[in-house]
Amino acid sequence: MNEPFPSIRIALAAGRGYDVVFRPLEATPALMAEAGLRRGRCLVVTDEHVAARYRRPLESALTAAGWQPRTLVLPPGEAAKSPERLHAIYDAALAWGLDRKTPVLALGGGVVGDLAGFAAATLLRGLPFIQLPTTLIAQVDSALGGKTGINHRLGKNLIGAFHQPVFVCADFRTLRTLPAREWTSGLAEVVKHALIADPALFAFLNRRWEDVLAGVPGVVGEMVHRAARIKAEVVSADEREHGRRAILNFGHTFGHAIERAAGYGRFTHGEAVALGMRAALYLSHRLHPGFPLAEADALVRRIPVPGGLSDYPVEALLQPMRLDKKIEAGRLRFVVLRNIGEAFVTDRVAPELAAEAWAFVRGLDS
Repeated sequence: MNEPFPSIRIALAAGRGYDVVFRPLEATPALMAEAGLRRGRCLVVTDEHVAARYRRPLESALTAAGWQPRTLVLPPGEAAKSPERLHAIYDAALAWGLDRKTPVLALGGGVVGDLAGFAAATLLRGLPFIQLPTTLIAQVDSALGGKTGINHRLGKNLIGAFHQPVFVCADFRTLRTLPAREWTSGLAEVVKHALIADPALFAFLNRRWEDVLAGVPGVVGEMVHRAARIKAEVVSADEREHGRRAILNFGHTFGHAIERAAGYGRFTHGEAVALGMRAALYLSHRLHPGFPLAEADALVRRIPVPGGLSDYPVEALLQPMRLDKKIEAGRLRFVVLRNIGEAFVTDRVAPELAAEAWAFVRGLDS
């Protein structure tokens, strides 16, 4: 999984931007030097599972390059994206002593990236931030684009900030050690990128799906690189989600409602998004009868997802959607497709149609 893949540039307004590079974790200090970061203290945030495998190699590389790392190890899982864990980072970082040039490194998946990124965005009004994603979902999606945040009891990611990293370094080797459920959950974001923006990637996934599930190195590298490039192109065009970037929420309005209704942990984020995409595909077909629902849904249904959605009544799934942060002027916005690779945002979905979409997905689960 260490074939060379070119870096991807995320170009932002006013000459800003950063690179997504595909290098071993041990290359992090060299990348920090290239970025002009001042050597000294750096704060590493990770979780227990990732730390067991990758904390020592990263710390050794940093120390050998003249850095003084301090590592904070958090419990794994979505529950860590809480005000309590955020303040634990604040307390440890401020007690340790740091200044506005102290970089924060997020070593882990989407939860660690979101939480560490929000800490970096808010400590001393903003510290340099580095993403070192170790999961598939983070390498193709959550580590790219600068979204950071924590959850609130009323919903997911309701508290947060945009804080772009200095760079993103994705090491394909870390994907080899993912639990099977984390691997297949990450595939939901890859499939999402194909559905919203890249029919060629959609065809590639259909053709090589068994190799993808088996983790064949060349196939995985190509898949990750292509999916990350889609995310980078969308973010470059719309940094703060004022327009096109909203298409990246395909399936997420439904998926976040599943997470909220079921409690964080019953379904992984990727599993909830996979179920949410099925509902969004149904909406797409209802709004555009020519949309190839069967073809698109067949690929999404190849993502292994546990049963149990039918345990929740439609109303229990609709209620969290009314608190979704994507509501504008009292109307909930959905991302739907005209065709594979052609996504758009609409607020013209009647509550009855959303209920139909939930019924469609719950029927698949029964």
